Amino acid sequence: MTAYTEAEGQTLRTAVFGAMVLVSTADPGSVDEESHAGIRAMTLLSDDLRAVIAAAPPSLPKGTASDVEVGVLAALKESVRIINAHEPRDVEIFRAAVTEMCRSVAGADGEVAATEKEMVTKVVEALA
Repeated sequence: MTAYTEAEGQTLRTAVFGAMVLVSTADPGSVDEESHAGIRAMTLLSDDLRAVIAAAPPSLPKGTASDVEVGVLAALKESVRIINAHEPRDVEIFRAAVTEMCRSVAGADGEVAATEKEMVTKVVEALA
């Protein structure tokens, strides 16, 4: 198992859960359906990453909606760097899993609003 520091784990949790929150709040929908869709998509992560993300509760950035967005997008960028330093082969898995999580959340209620699509694009760009 890849060893991540607590700070690295917190960054990963902020990135994963924060990305789902950004998409979910971009267009209010069924929170239950969106949450379940995002959680189901977490199975796409590697075992090591799932373990790190499940190790403690996530913490989102504080402040305005804009502050939260900036903080989560920064955590996504930092997560790619962290994973690449520990286990480069997991980077693409992480990118694909987070992207799918966001798409699942966006489409959980049967349609994807323009604001959700926009947020998914921002998340994908942050993962690049």
